[in-house]
Amino acid sequence: MNKSALLAAATAVVTATALGLTGATTATGAPKADPGPTPATAVARAKAAIAENLGTLKATGADAFAVRDVILDADGSSHVRMDRSIGGLPVLGGDVVVHQAKDGTWKGASLSLGRSANVSRTPKVSSATALAKGVTGGLKAEGKPSLVIEARKGAPRLAYLVRSGGTQADGTPSHVTTTIDALTGAKLVSEQHVQTVGGDGKSLYSGTVAIDTTAVTGGFNLTDSTHGNGTTLDAQNKTDSIWCQIFGIGCPVAAKFLDADNHWGNGLNTDRASAAVDAHYGAATTFDYFKVNHARNGIFNDGKGVPSRVHYGVNYVNAFWDGKKMTYGDGDGVIAGPLVSIDVAGHEMSHGVTSATSNLTYSGESGGLNEATSDIFGTTVEFYANNTNDPGDYYIGEEIMKDRPALRYMDKPSKDGNSKDCWYSGIGNIDVHYSSGVANHFFYLASEGSGAKTIGGLPHNSSTCNGSTVTGITQAKVAKVWYRALTTYFTTGTTYAQARTATLNAATDLYGASSQERAAIAAAWSAVSVN
Repeated sequence: MNKSALLAAATAVVTATALGLTGATTATGAPKADPGPTPATAVARAKAAIAENLGTLKATGADAFAVRDVILDADGSSHVRMDRSIGGLPVLGGDVVVHQAKDGTWKGASLSLGRSANVSRTPKVSSATALAKGVTGGLKAEGKPSLVIEARKGAPRLAYLVRSGGTQADGTPSHVTTTIDALTGAKLVSEQHVQTVGGDGKSLYSGTVAIDTTAVTGGFNLTDSTHGNGTTLDAQNKTDSIWCQIFGIGCPVAAKFLDADNHWGNGLNTDRASAAVDAHYGAATTFDYFKVNHARNGIFNDGKGVPSRVHYGVNYVNAFWDGKKMTYGDGDGVIAGPLVSIDVAGHEMSHGVTSATSNLTYSGESGGLNEATSDIFGTTVEFYANNTNDPGDYYIGEEIMKDRPALRYMDKPSKDGNSKDCWYSGIGNIDVHYSSGVANHFFYLASEGSGAKTIGGLPHNSSTCNGSTVTGITQAKVAKVWYRALTTYFTTGTTYAQARTATLNAATDLYGASSQERAAIAAAWSAVSVN
């Protein structure tokens, strides 16, 4: 109602009252509209109706009801939502909505309870037992268990309500309530209370993917609260000046992406958001991979995400990690397209993990190990993503390259024309992207073994430098060995010989000194001439 109409209505009421016409008519002589029940009236009527409808409500005289919400319809009907308790214990699943007409006539009730919940309220299981059974998955207890009546699953029964919190496997905050049968100790119902904003996007390389975003004024932006508030920004084809690179001043401001309906990109370069979808998806997937497989909560293991920038420079054929963020060029359309494929995203973020752990020096043999670490984890992230548009394989950058099948090959690194399959004295003097071939080759052999096979729809054929036949022990096991070596045994100057020792130590830690896994790690290193 506008201001003048409101004023006119108020004047009419005052006039009618002043003239003593407060009964059936207004100042105009028309019948006064009945406004129907107020919320307080609706609540009073609903509570009064309970005693007359115990059977319908599956209630006894022991049931108590507390109002949670009231809805009043335009026609005067009321809907009063109430939570139930018995003997002071909340009845989970015992809530009801009482429906009444404008005049208070009973119109029915909504409830899921199928029988009375007035059960024995004497527990046989201790609260400590309930706590031990109810707090799982690395979460921590939040307060002490409390008694409730669980009526959401099967017959109502006395239960303990256990609250726990922490983070989910993918880094999302977690607040879980779990009910434990107070008579038998059985787990009954577990409920996650944290929900996130979920969008989707049409990426350049991975098809349509789910992404986590944040609701803002005007729609949504690419800030991922489930992965430490990592965000993806548009570099607007600008580049960092030397002052920015050295001193961190005068850096170009990247723009936030905004989308009205939370459906991002069109799968083509004609929409700038398409590349952003790839980068955002890649960052989240890499975050999840390290959390699920290595219990690492973000690059710096602090639960925080990092920024990604897309559309950096003009015809920029590269991507990089600068210690704080990932940056992706658009490529030149001749050598490569936008460098935002899932294995490249995993590669760049893994540089951050290396810098935050062993901080392998980016030169000499340690530099080759640094680059290999990113290729290794970029590859494992691609397998972890399990995306049918870009299935897991041991080719690096196969989606982005236009002038060749891939940027690098882990099964036979020398296929790129520059990388080395085998260690030799002096390998530390070549470009780290090429000396990394030795560790990449080791990782492939330890994971998959030697010989020809098809992986991810692509041909792989790995021979050994010593003529041996190697049997792989699975990628997952070798990745765990490599991660432990990286975080526990590698130092800034680790050489290939020291990497062999470090991974053997890691394999011993994980699988035992006499294990098949440790023997396979040793055999794979020997197969690339690291003895």
